[in-house]
Amino acid sequence: MKKYSLIKTLALFIILLLIVIQFIDADTNIAVSVSANSLEKHYEVPDRVQSLLKNSCYDCHSNTTSYPWYNNIQPLKWWLADHVDSGKRHLNFDEFAAYSNEKKLDKLDEITETVQNGEMPLESYTIVHQNARLSASERSEIVQWAASVKKQIR
Repeated sequence: MKKYSLIKTLALFIILLLIVIQFIDADTNIAVSVSANSLEKHYEVPDRVQSLLKNSCYDCHSNTTSYPWYNNIQPLKWWLADHVDSGKRHLNFDEFAAYSNEKKLDKLDEITETVQNGEMPLESYTIVHQNARLSASERSEIVQWAASVKKQIR
C-alpha cells in the first residue's frame, strides 16, 4: 500500500510541476523590423536562394522565428528558445553584414559544408517541418550562391 501511495504522490507532484512551469515564460525570437546588417541588404541573394534560406534556415539562424503550436507548452518552449539561441550564435543571417570578412568567409564555408553533407537543416527540424528538407538541386543552388558571395567578399 505504501508503494501505491508513493507513486500517487509522485505523479501528483509531477502534474503540479508541469502546470506551474506553464507560467514561466521564455524569450521569443521575433524581430520588429529587418536588421540593417541583414544578409540580403548587403549581398545579392537570388529570390530562389532567399526562399530556400528562409524556409530551411531562418527559424534558427535569423532574428525572426516562426514558432510551431507546441511552442506554447513548457518545457518545449525553453528547449526551442535554447535551440534558436544556439543557432543564432553559430550563424545569424540578420547580422551577417556585421561579421568581419574573415568570419563571413568562415560562415559561408560552414554553410557549404553543412548543406552539402546534409547536416543542415537538422533532421530534428525537418521531421516537423518537412517542407524545409532540401533536395540535391536545392543544396547545389545554396552552395553555388555561397561561392558567389565568397567571391564578392574577397
